[in-house]
Amino acid sequence: MTQNNQKNNSCATEAPPPRSQQDIRARNQALILTAAEEEFVLKSYRGATMQGIADRAGLPKANIHYYFKNKKNLYRVVLRSIIQEWNEGLVTMTVDSDPKTVIEKFVRTKLHQAFAHPNRHKLFAVEVIGGAPHLHDFMSTTMQEWALDKVQVMKVWHEQGKISIADPLQLLILVWATTQRYAEFETEIVGLMGKTAYDKEDETRAAEFLVPFILHGCGLKPEYG
Repeated sequence: MTQNNQKNNSCATEAPPPRSQQDIRARNQALILTAAEEEFVLKSYRGATMQGIADRAGLPKANIHYYFKNKKNLYRVVLRSIIQEWNEGLVTMTVDSDPKTVIEKFVRTKLHQAFAHPNRHKLFAVEVIGGAPHLHDFMSTTMQEWALDKVQVMKVWHEQGKISIADPLQLLILVWATTQRYAEFETEIVGLMGKTAYDKEDETRAAEFLVPFILHGCGLKPEYG
């Protein structure tokens, strides 16, 4: 074997460089948050345990405590990360934005989140139905400020004659209600469809109905429908 071949073989069998501590931390936190969503949905906040979350994540329980301290803190982090993801659909919305583009994107984004991550919606619904004891302060400050900011933008659109909705808060509530229903009441909806689970076409079917329906309600003309 030549020296060059030996060098090539050596390079081919070299182990990949170890990941940074930051990468390991991000990976572990993502595993824990996913496992926590499942544990809290299936067993509720009261029934969930840190050991159960650790088992689902495939990590030692000490890791869960290291990253999130305790169950209460982990539960709040899970809930707030869910809300933050939902709100991303309107992050770049301004008075200069095109209303049709913004509203359509918001509806489609919320629908996709409902079909892709139903557990997150179910968990949030259970928390709110229970009076939102772990989210009350967040909802009355951060979440309310976010909603009012979007409402003010849409009020300007209404004043400019761009949309027909005079009470934009009702529009936000409508979009939340119609899109999140597909996740929160998944069992009911698939049963009405005569199925046991959603298939890949169901999100498209929902979007093709909801997008033009909501745009028409805003006085906007969709591309179709």
